Amino acid sequence: MNKPFEAGRLVGRSVARREDPRLLTGRGRFVDDIALPGMLHAQFVRSTVAHGEITSVDLTAVREVPGVVAAFAADDLELTDITAQLGRPPAEFVPTAMPVLARDRVRYVGEPVAIVVARDAYAAEDGLEAAKVAYAVLPPVTSEAQALADGAPLVHAEAARNTLVDVSLFATDGIDEIFDTAAHVVRVESRTGRQNALPLETRGAVAHWDDREEQLVVQTCTQVPHLVRTVAAGALRLDERAVRVVVPDMGGGFGQKCVVGREEIAAAAAALRLRRPVKWIEDRKDALSASFLAREQHYDVRAAFDAEGRILGLDADVVCDMGAYSCYPFTAGIEPLMASAEMPGVYKVPAYRVRGRAVTTNKAPTAPYRGVSRPQYVMVVERLFERAARELGLDAVEIRRRNVITEFPYTGVNNITYDPGSYLESLNLCERLVKDEGWYEKQSAAAAEGRHIGIGYSCFSERTGYGSAAFAQRKMRVVPGFDISEVRMDTTGAVTVTTGTMSHGQSHETTMAQIVADELGLDIGKVRLHQGDTDRVTYGFGTFASRSITIGGSAVRVAAAKLGEKLRRIAAARWETGADEVELAAGCARHRDGQVLTYEEIADVAYLQAHLLPKDIEPGLSATATFDVLGDGTFSNATHGVVVELHEGTGQVEILRYVCVEDCGVAINPQVVEGQCRGGIAQGIAGALFEQVTYDAQGEPSATSFMDYKVPTAHEIPDVLIRHLETPCAFTETGAKGAGEGGTIGAPAAVLNAVNDALRATGVELDHTPITPETVHRALNLELSR
Repeated sequence: MNKPFEAGRLVGRSVARREDPRLLTGRGRFVDDIALPGMLHAQFVRSTVAHGEITSVDLTAVREVPGVVAAFAADDLELTDITAQLGRPPAEFVPTAMPVLARDRVRYVGEPVAIVVARDAYAAEDGLEAAKVAYAVLPPVTSEAQALADGAPLVHAEAARNTLVDVSLFATDGIDEIFDTAAHVVRVESRTGRQNALPLETRGAVAHWDDREEQLVVQTCTQVPHLVRTVAAGALRLDERAVRVVVPDMGGGFGQKCVVGREEIAAAAAALRLRRPVKWIEDRKDALSASFLAREQHYDVRAAFDAEGRILGLDADVVCDMGAYSCYPFTAGIEPLMASAEMPGVYKVPAYRVRGRAVTTNKAPTAPYRGVSRPQYVMVVERLFERAARELGLDAVEIRRRNVITEFPYTGVNNITYDPGSYLESLNLCERLVKDEGWYEKQSAAAAEGRHIGIGYSCFSERTGYGSAAFAQRKMRVVPGFDISEVRMDTTGAVTVTTGTMSHGQSHETTMAQIVADELGLDIGKVRLHQGDTDRVTYGFGTFASRSITIGGSAVRVAAAKLGEKLRRIAAARWETGADEVELAAGCARHRDGQVLTYEEIADVAYLQAHLLPKDIEPGLSATATFDVLGDGTFSNATHGVVVELHEGTGQVEILRYVCVEDCGVAINPQVVEGQCRGGIAQGIAGALFEQVTYDAQGEPSATSFMDYKVPTAHEIPDVLIRHLETPCAFTETGAKGAGEGGTIGAPAAVLNAVNDALRATGVELDHTPITPETVHRALNLELSR
């Protein structure tokens, strides 16, 4: 299709979000709002030790607690394990079976051991306290360094040196000689803190057996309903037809909900066993400590430069602490494989070597979290350029100008072909916006007063809309990629659209409707989106990796175009003319000579007077289409500029200004894109300055409430100036690229670079996140003590 974007149509306009009236007036329906007759409530007995053999599970006293209806351990439910797979040799990947309920061993504090089902949530909590679980405690592994140490305890007996993934995807011939002869070599060693995606709505599920349909219905807040159905059917040994997954409104996910959790499967199993509805809602303590986490990574990276500041080579060692198990379907390879494949980013890197490893530890398992390794490797690469600029006496922006990709398509040393973007343009515009506001002059004036103001940048790309080919390169056994859409018009001319993507705040009800309304010449109020119901949507891989508009939206547009062609053909047959002489606009088919048929009139023929249709046109008005991004997909890009001030007395980092210049191709709804940018930037700032899940030596998580897990508020998040560039994508049907993760990707690097710029007089450089007030205070005091 790929007809060019037309200004003035719905696509490209900030149409008011259609979800907002329902959500803002309290008429949304979330999992915890669901109440079914006879519904029971479930909670989980969770491991109190990080590593140990289960010697006994005694639930006798639990079943005697008033209000408790049932309690099940692993042996009671006999569920199959959840096992994520890569098609790689044993030397590169070791699969780990994750039991729905722990059987013989526990591997992290908070691992579910048993499920308690009661008449209300309070009785379920009482039942937890009566459970008696005995452990033979084993030494825990609580860090990446400990996991890889000689003689370390093994989290999984089959994973030698606690290594689940060990791949060396790229190694340019002669790279050692390049480093040996380079004019300058700089090195950055960086660690990033473990984080929680922290959706406003915690995980939860309501499951019940439908006798009429002979079907187990699971209502849950997941980004991947069809994958939940597939896993639930397998674990419960049911035909997939016998499981229906429905997602109501969802209060955030950010990747934490794009994997299949154990608890939703256990709650479904309890409902199937008891033939009564069962609800499980995760409390915030469990969400902080026992849910899927992310981001704990260690990078040791060198870069070689010539005397003019042009990069000659990149040599990286990446180790990701993935916790106790591989997540389904992405496996423990999700973070090291992402970093290894895409680290060169926006720069013309001629030589590249990388080793990526995933290690297992006695911590909660990790899942993709907004950005997936890109905030980390972008931060490291941007630090390398900053360090090289200082050593070479170059301006920090100028060294980037000399190295960013400017000619497209560009095939990198990582064998990825980058489609056209505005890498240099975004860098130049971001710098100009910062300069035009006078921040460089303000920085000089502040320095004369003894204040510490710094300016930092990050320049990056975001690969979006990964298609089947991209995931197949990772050798995933489950290969997400394509999406399916059906567009169906009824007898009144109203349209229903299905999509396999799943909104958790991204305004799919609005943006998908904009695409369909434009394609069919309809009022947007005539379009209704259905998502998140495995009985109504043929199949889909949900929402993650900025795929919803790039892939899901493209499938929607192709399906709408097919339906539009049928409308034209029916109208043309009535007028005895060619379909190419018919256009669709304002809810009508119009002939060049002025004849008009409303969609209601066409639908009347298609459904109620089908005998009038030509023999080569089937009755009804519906069309189905699939879409898959070919090859390496598409790349959004952006540059972020940040101004910070460091306060001597407290070590606090205050963000004075934040500038974002982004290019996500055609913005279907600019207001929605800006919301994605602002939300992503807030999460990126959180990772740079505040959030970290920590553990003590026994593997006990020490951030189990918001007293200990520091989350920024509106006070800490600055106003953000956003400017849009537009390089339409040639590989999607709408010209759009993804916009969901860019804010998070760019923020940590820009903030860290700004902090280091403010510390330039101290000689201290920081390379780890989160940047704590204590660290900044020590650095500033070092300067004062000289």
